[in-house]
Amino acid sequence: MTTTTSDAITAPADDQSLAVSQGMWGAGPGDVSGFGGQRHPVWRQQPTPRPYGGWFDAAVDRLAELVEGLDPDGASLAHGELTIPVPKELLLAVARAARDDPALRFEVCVSVSGVHYPDDPGRELRSVYHLLSITHNRRLRLEVAAGQDDPKIPSVTAVYPMADWHERETWDMFGIEYTGHPGLTRILMPDDWAGHPQRKDYPLGGVPIEFKGAQAPPPDQRRSY
Repeated sequence: MTTTTSDAITAPADDQSLAVSQGMWGAGPGDVSGFGGQRHPVWRQQPTPRPYGGWFDAAVDRLAELVEGLDPDGASLAHGELTIPVPKELLLAVARAARDDPALRFEVCVSVSGVHYPDDPGRELRSVYHLLSITHNRRLRLEVAAGQDDPKIPSVTAVYPMADWHERETWDMFGIEYTGHPGLTRILMPDDWAGHPQRKDYPLGGVPIEFKGAQAPPPDQRRSY
């Protein structure tokens, strides 16, 4: 993400601007950080033209060869890292191919994380898988999109058992429902907690606390700018 305080915001040639958020957290008037003047363009990475260079082209082509329907030209390259967008219905097939094929051998799913793009209708939620090949000393990202109205994505725990708690945390924070997960329950917040705190539309809020008879209001009510 690019940050600027200028009124003139220019998107990189290979990116598409979704929106411009304001303040430290993109929370609008409820932002109490003191940085309400900051404006953050929200970018959506576009596919990178070929060739990618290095081992990237061969890896993408191999995955497309192994998994029918995977777009071999949909990947994006940024900061020396490759991200492959994967339709949710192909996720398990791509994960198995990435793990098992001798030319790929991404044996480890290092983490599963979430992203929220509220201004991308039907694709507001993204589940991102960070894969590591110990055999070849390489890293690869897979990205799967889902809509807020149907936030279901297949669990990869059958392929990468270590993704269990990562998927639980992503469900807890972003509300992505990993179908087939062995026990999709909250892992950070209490079981009866309402909402998913790392979504960008989640209210800042807070719990009122009393100090010797005085009461401190929630963070978004303490001061205004």
